[in-house]
Amino acid sequence: MHPRALLDRFGYRPKKRFGQNFLVDERAAQRIAELAAAAPRIVEIGPGTGALTRALIATGAHVAAIDVDDEMIRILHAQPELAAAEIVHADALTYDFEAFAQGGRWTMAGNLPYNIATPLIMRLIEMQHGPDALVVMVQKEVAGRFAAKPSTPEYGSLSVAVQYAMHVERAFTLGPAAFFPRPKIDSAVVVLRRREQKAVAVKDEHRFLQVVRAAFAYRRKTLANSVHLALGLPRATVAQALEDAGLETEIRGEQLGLEDFGRLADRLPA
Repeated sequence: MHPRALLDRFGYRPKKRFGQNFLVDERAAQRIAELAAAAPRIVEIGPGTGALTRALIATGAHVAAIDVDDEMIRILHAQPELAAAEIVHADALTYDFEAFAQGGRWTMAGNLPYNIATPLIMRLIEMQHGPDALVVMVQKEVAGRFAAKPSTPEYGSLSVAVQYAMHVERAFTLGPAAFFPRPKIDSAVVVLRRREQKAVAVKDEHRFLQVVRAAFAYRRKTLANSVHLALGLPRATVAQALEDAGLETEIRGEQLGLEDFGRLADRLPA
């Protein structure tokens, strides 16, 4: 049943506050499921009316479909073809993913609302027992940030953090017609696969990520000034660390690659 007809049946209107644009392209759902299919357990975030859920169930994996909207949970439960999935009423930003995984390997898949995409992805890639892969549909501009290179407008702390932990693969793009209601932007499906070893070796991973976020906290300022303000370190200390790392003291954060950030973080005091 088309999502619009299903929603009409239940008297449901999509809610802007949840960023609800429901996938209607069944071929796209199958392609996403194929990208996630290697995992024995799959968590789907934002199942909507269940288009992707059905395709994920067909892979034979144990599927947990998580939605924060209690009305959508009711609609999902009302579809017999989704009975094999575990339908969970929860907020993905606070859900206990490790309890679901039970120490096993798992993948996350989903059409992520714009307002939770970045914090959720950061939470998952920084988890101690996080997913092996994330197969995510996000706004095309967000997808561009995942794989962005230094000295480009899209490059930022998200780019560095994702590339540090994950291999990034752009899978395909979907236009507004693939959704109901139609969004005003294109979407992209991206696969983030966890690296066996992080992209760079650092002394303290938490400190490394702190420095990365600080480097982009004040994008109009030099790196030394941005880190000084964001972390409360003396500017002279930051400048000396930059020199020790072989970097110009007036350089900006967007000019640094992952190895540069690693050297800098290792030379800054905790």
